Amino acid sequence: MKYIKRTLERKILEISEDYSCLLLIGPRQVGKTTMLEHLMEGSPRQKVTLDDVENRRLAKNDPGLFLELHPAPVLIDEIQYAPELFSYIKIKADNGAAPGDFWLTGSQAFQLMELAQESLAGRAAIVHMSSLSQAEMYGDGWSEPLSLTIEKIHSRKEHLTPCSPAEMYNRIWNGSMPGHRSGKFRDRDVFYSSYIQTYINRDVSDMVPGVDKLLFADFIRAAACRVGQLLNVHDIASDVGVSDDTAKRWLQILEKSEVIFYLRPYSNNLLKRTVKTPKMYFFDTGLVAYLTKYSSPEILQNGAINGAVLENYTVAEIRKTWLNNARECLMHYYRDKDAHEIDLVFESDGELHPIEIKKSTNPGNELVSAFRILDKGSVPRGTGAIFCLRETISAIDKNTYILPIWMI
Repeated sequence: MKYIKRTLERKILEISEDYSCLLLIGPRQVGKTTMLEHLMEGSPRQKVTLDDVENRRLAKNDPGLFLELHPAPVLIDEIQYAPELFSYIKIKADNGAAPGDFWLTGSQAFQLMELAQESLAGRAAIVHMSSLSQAEMYGDGWSEPLSLTIEKIHSRKEHLTPCSPAEMYNRIWNGSMPGHRSGKFRDRDVFYSSYIQTYINRDVSDMVPGVDKLLFADFIRAAACRVGQLLNVHDIASDVGVSDDTAKRWLQILEKSEVIFYLRPYSNNLLKRTVKTPKMYFFDTGLVAYLTKYSSPEILQNGAINGAVLENYTVAEIRKTWLNNARECLMHYYRDKDAHEIDLVFESDGELHPIEIKKSTNPGNELVSAFRILDKGSVPRGTGAIFCLRETISAIDKNTYILPIWMI
């Protein structure tokens, strides 16, 4: 097994020079603890995990004693199991804890963000971590938030590895989970089967005591079949045989544990005919391919969800370019009641950048006709792009580039 260098390492070290507490959150098994253990090699920092039942019991029942037994600098893993620690860490921070004293990790992102914002407001830096990016797996690890200036496009090209359409679907099918991609767990199907079982048995069961585990597994599969689509709660509920209300609660669980994320529709007061329904994506396309039972990259490339899973992969990779620089991005999609649609719209430096995503090597000019709809809004439209399976850079015009997905 090899350690894969993470782009986020640089930001973690920078942030630890400013804040006494760092909270690193993200989905299960994306490498949060592995990265922090790598960064603390040779330092006096110790690690303690709340996966250990005795550690968890002490942290919950006597947080003060727990912190005395595990003094700073310390890495506390899976802190969601003992939220009682937050108020005690706050006291340490208020009493002059040194920068970087507390590194905390957890995989129930929404819950931890709420707790940190309540107890550690102004004292903790909250950083999101996702699964491996293209830059980490197939490039030199360099990354910066996606920019559509020609200078930045050429710069990205120097750090990443080109690939054919067939190789792109191999990337999609294999996914981006460090446990599998590092070679630690070589059998992809066994890895993802174990991932789902662990996720349901631990995270889901914690949030919904007594949940029907087999039914919840069926529910995740039903959701995976609808990546890149407008969310239709009733359809997912009907597939599984649960009520719409149950489906809504279970989708909230998937979102809170960052298994799924949404793109919300873009609108402003000048664009009044937009739809209100979000689009749903999974954080890892390997998980989608496993859940939807595609047995090889070749079958996936020709399968019914080939376009949707390619869109999911592209949106997730674009999102990672911001997360890996510890930044949030305003990402939306556009769709109105006149059937105009744009797959992705991101806002940066006071401009809207429209993006289409296509399973094509030679996309046509007609794909960007909807981009002009954004001109009716109050935020100016900047450079747009079509991301596709083309292997080289091209352009529709000076305001719209055609870019290969491997360059994200």
